[in-house]
Amino acid sequence: MPEIKPPEVKPSKLWMIYGANGYTGELAAREAAARGLRPVLAGRNAAAVSALALELGLDSRAFSLDEPEAARRGIEGMSAVLHCAGPFVRTSKPMVEACLAAGAHYLDITGEIAVFEPILSRRGEDARRAGVALLPGVGFDVVPSDCLASHVKQRLPEATRLRLSIGGLGGVSRGTALTMLERVGRGTLVRREGRLVERAGAPRATVDFGAGLRPAIGMSWGDVATAWRSTGIPDIEVYFEASPKLVRVVRWSRLLRPLLSIGLVSGFLEAQVRRRIPSGPTAERRARSRSVIVAEAWNDATGAAVRSRLVTAEAYTLTAWTAVEIAKRASSGGAVPGYQTPATAFGADFILAFPGTTRDDS
Repeated sequence: MPEIKPPEVKPSKLWMIYGANGYTGELAAREAAARGLRPVLAGRNAAAVSALALELGLDSRAFSLDEPEAARRGIEGMSAVLHCAGPFVRTSKPMVEACLAAGAHYLDITGEIAVFEPILSRRGEDARRAGVALLPGVGFDVVPSDCLASHVKQRLPEATRLRLSIGGLGGVSRGTALTMLERVGRGTLVRREGRLVERAGAPRATVDFGAGLRPAIGMSWGDVATAWRSTGIPDIEVYFEASPKLVRVVRWSRLLRPLLSIGLVSGFLEAQVRRRIPSGPTAERRARSRSVIVAEAWNDATGAAVRSRLVTAEAYTLTAWTAVEIAKRASSGGAVPGYQTPATAFGADFILAFPGTTRDDS
């Protein structure tokens, strides 16, 4: 698919990080400040947001997304909002509405299909009319994988099937764990002939992440929505490297599935996540970790196949880098109104601009 060229970049205008007091939001705020950028920091918790803003020498605002008019007023005057307050399946809709009403570009760091799909299928035309870009997934979910999917599509334009496999993931933040809890125990979403289909259980595969074949488990990941938009490939699946922790989560999710419809049980599990899981990986762990993404594409009629591998910085570190860069570009006029993915907005090679990123083809 042809890439959409963004307009000429203009001087940066005011933009906002909402959820700046959360783990990933704070990483993004610190990255922006280190680059000499001046986003407005915002969130529901006035004390936490203002304390971080004071430390970084930035302005702050406090407002809830529960009241549409308050949310619109909260982002008034912003050219773009980087939304970092999940779980996004609950928070994305009110923030999208507020951005459309205020004329601000909407960006978020979600990896949730349930967030991507409504924006893709229902709000693109609204955004074009409002002159607003809707660009969810500007972090590790889904910038590197979306760019890699577009790269293999360029290598094999007639591809009919795509498999994306993600390895090297370390610890997850509390916010990511709460997002995963939203889907625990359900089937695995894949793309078949352009349609979303739920497969029972978690499919298995073996993938070479660079050190021989490793087991991998099928996951409902954002690329099932975005890669189809970016590449037009009709059959898409996403797999995660099968770490012992992930295998345990999948096993327990099957056992817990019948109970999750009971509010008391799901509330208990959410409380356990908040109590037991740290806010996110330590700086030391992030510094020594790497992430690996493998994209494999096939044309089943001809037997043609290509494979590419991308190695990046640790997922949360990369999220801060890519999210801030995209927010900077959007606030400077470098975003096309309507629904975009990272690859359609900035091209398949966008990811190669970030430190430590390498890509190889086979």
